Amino acid sequence: QARLVESGGGLVQPGGSLRLSCAASGSISRINRMGWFRQAPGKQRELVATITSGSWINYGDSVKGRFTISRDNAKNTVYLQMNSLKPEDTAVYYCNADIVSYGNNYGDDYWGQGTQVTVAS
Repeated sequence: QARLVESGGGLVQPGGSLRLSCAASGSISRINRMGWFRQAPGKQRELVATITSGSWINYGDSVKGRFTISRDNAKNTVYLQMNSLKPEDTAVYYCNADIVSYGNNYGDDYWGQGTQVTVAS
C-alpha cells in the first residue's frame, strides 16, 4: 500500500503564484504516472497535468502556458507550479499516481486527500 500527501494550497490574489507538492510514501517499487486533477464546486473533476516516469507531460487546455508540472523521482514527489492564477482556477486540487507496489507487476491508482486553492482578491 502507498499513500499520497499534498501540500502547498492556500489563498492567493489573481495573477499570483502557488506551488503544490505531493509526496508518495509506503510500499513503492516504481511510480509510472503522477499528476494533478482539480474539482471546483458543482463541476466535474478535470485534468490539470500529468507526467510519466519518462517525463512525458500532458496539460489540461485551461492551464497550458501558466502551470508547470515536474517530478523528483528520487523523492517520489510531484510538483505543480501555478503562475498567473485566475479566479477560475479556484478548486480542490488532487494528486494522483499510478504506483506499483513491491511484489506486484501492475500499478494501482492512488489519490491524495486534496488541497484547496482559492484565487480571490
